[in-house]
Amino acid sequence: MRMLRYSALFLAVALAACQETMFVSVPSTPANLTYELEPSGASAPLGILLVWDDVGDADLASYRVYSRGSTSGSFGLRGETTSNTFHDNGVPHLEYFVTAVDLNGNEGGASNVITVDERRRLARPASLSSISLNGAIHLDWADNAYASDTARFRWYRIYSTSYDLDLVECGATWALEGTTVAPEFLVSAISNGAPRCFGVTAVSREGYESLWSPVRQDTPRPDARNTIVFALQQNATQAGFRFWNDANSDGRGQTAELGLVGSGNATDIDFRVTRGAGDTMWIEPVFSGTSMQVYDQVSDLTSIDFAPEFGYSRNLFQAVPTYGYVFKIVEGAQLRYGGLRVTHVGREYVIFDWSFQTDMGNPELIRRAGLSTSLSTGFQVRGSQ
Repeated sequence: MRMLRYSALFLAVALAACQETMFVSVPSTPANLTYELEPSGASAPLGILLVWDDVGDADLASYRVYSRGSTSGSFGLRGETTSNTFHDNGVPHLEYFVTAVDLNGNEGGASNVITVDERRRLARPASLSSISLNGAIHLDWADNAYASDTARFRWYRIYSTSYDLDLVECGATWALEGTTVAPEFLVSAISNGAPRCFGVTAVSREGYESLWSPVRQDTPRPDARNTIVFALQQNATQAGFRFWNDANSDGRGQTAELGLVGSGNATDIDFRVTRGAGDTMWIEPVFSGTSMQVYDQVSDLTSIDFAPEFGYSRNLFQAVPTYGYVFKIVEGAQLRYGGLRVTHVGREYVIFDWSFQTDMGNPELIRRAGLSTSLSTGFQVRGSQ
């Protein structure tokens, strides 16, 4: 009878142990594993950042990250972390997944597997053009990368390096100038007369970086051409333009008095630039004696050779690339004329060539007898936008 009792007791203990083994708890499975690549400007990224939902288990100890370099290979332990993020430096592996581990060393199930596939990168910008400015270069390019996959597009990256005019080649060391979601960029605070090379790539939301756009070289230079004025809504301090302010009242146009970019809220500027519906840009006369009219579509500023006598208005006119505009400025008993040709209309600013006749009442707006109607001033761009 005693032996029977001990046998029953042994059976109960063994059964309890078996049940305990069968019901060992394991950590929850990490969910929503995603990734972001680090663009490098080269064909391969600098690394990869993995991110997943944090597991809320009270006895969670760490996460284990597994990866493999090919679909035929086996997954191996890549690293372990207590954070719900993991940075893998260097060229990423092809596939990754994550598990959770508790304080007893029990490991849970595998998360979803992510695949790093370079074939998902966006199309490279199809073209790149530039405009030389005073101490700056304006770049614009084809927006085909955004148009091809708007949901996955993140931004463009702009690179630059030196350029050797004698060797006709770009330097070997490229630097990142900045990023932008718009198909245009203003590279500023660069030296006049120093040639530069530029290139642009497109980056997806996952961090895939496209191949480079065609490379473009340009050289900033001081000039009365390619003056930049911002929209009033973008930068009011640089939204106004005055052809001439005869500060010393000598009747002669000194360099510091011509082509002045200033506040769009000032009352003595000839005009300001404002943004309209659909990101259109408009030229608005401000000074009470300033009126204007559309001249015509012109190939160059020098095509505006004679200011019309009639037809001026204080209406706003839309700024359209390649179109010329003529201004009639009456200040007291003095009448003068100015002209401009729009070279670029962006989402934040307008770039134009301008000329001004300081000779009172003279409608001539081009060079005559070797004398220029506009001095080499231009606007020094102060910061990248």
